[in-house]
Amino acid sequence: MQRAIDYLARTLALIRKELLALLKDPSSRTLLFAPAVLQALLFGYGATYDLTHVPYAVLDQSRGAASTDLLARLDGTGVFKRVATLTTSSQIAEMIDGGDALLVIGIPSDFEARLASGRQAPLQVILDGRNSSTAGSASGYVSSIVASYNQSLGNTSSITVVRRAWFNPNLESRWNMMPALIASLSMLQTLLLAALSVAREREQGTFDQLLVTPFTPLQILIGKALPSILLGLVQSTIIFLIILFWFQIPMNGSVWLLYLGLFMFTVAAVGIGLSISAVSLTMQQAMLYTFILVMPLMLLSGLLTPVRNMPAILQLATYVNPLRFGIDLVRRVYLEGAGFGDVAFDFVPLLIVAALTLPLAAWLFRHRLN
Repeated sequence: MQRAIDYLARTLALIRKELLALLKDPSSRTLLFAPAVLQALLFGYGATYDLTHVPYAVLDQSRGAASTDLLARLDGTGVFKRVATLTTSSQIAEMIDGGDALLVIGIPSDFEARLASGRQAPLQVILDGRNSSTAGSASGYVSSIVASYNQSLGNTSSITVVRRAWFNPNLESRWNMMPALIASLSMLQTLLLAALSVAREREQGTFDQLLVTPFTPLQILIGKALPSILLGLVQSTIIFLIILFWFQIPMNGSVWLLYLGLFMFTVAAVGIGLSISAVSLTMQQAMLYTFILVMPLMLLSGLLTPVRNMPAILQLATYVNPLRFGIDLVRRVYLEGAGFGDVAFDFVPLLIVAALTLPLAAWLFRHRLN
């Protein structure tokens, strides 16, 4: 029992030492928190993006020549890709919630009869507002195709588009971008903090002092990992509060589930950072390795472009990227109000990355100690 208490006390002392080393220096405190606030505000006000690949589903209850002709015009654009033909309205929620389709087009049973009688024929378009820029662009495409089809009928107002955007009623790009920053911006700082932890000790000459202490490699790993995890969660909290209260983007899901996902994501990011730190001899090397790794992680995360738009080989590469699943989890919980069962798949890759990188870092520490 006494050995366990001593083990815990030494580990807590190492964690305290790491936190003091990070927080006592005023310049370090500024670098830890100021970039997160600044980048969150810059992205919130300045970042917009548009995409052109649109997977969609159809609920055609008319099944007439007019609806077939209209859908053929959509399919012929090269932008719209039909991924499902639905049979009941209850299937719409499944397609949108699961992210299988960006939009669902609903054609009522009396569509052709209304056109034949000269009455207005409503065309329902249900959009996934979580991808707001793409949804807005897709809605514009649908409207232009409908207008062109109306002209071919000799009437400019036969078919009317009724648009509904789920999870983002006004299709604001900010609603899509900002929740993703809760994961992505904190990862940049967390990865760098973890990567510099051991490299800083070597460069300052204090790493050798660890060799003569009673700390085990596991204690060193815990002592280096926990401060980075805690600071990563603090940064995520700062960005979360900015999004919730400054930009007033409402949260629909569970805060506890959000933080469970963020914790798991941060652990995976720290595991990668500690592995980098363990193989870096200097802080300059650690920073170089981190910046080389950060760009592919960001580009393959789905932050700027949907993963489904990427080539097949790159889509496979995203499965080893914890940021992809961290962003997906945060977006779904924040905007959609998803429960644990809905985002359980996102936890699996994060657990795998953490289970691989943390033991790797421990082995590298042990190798260095020996």
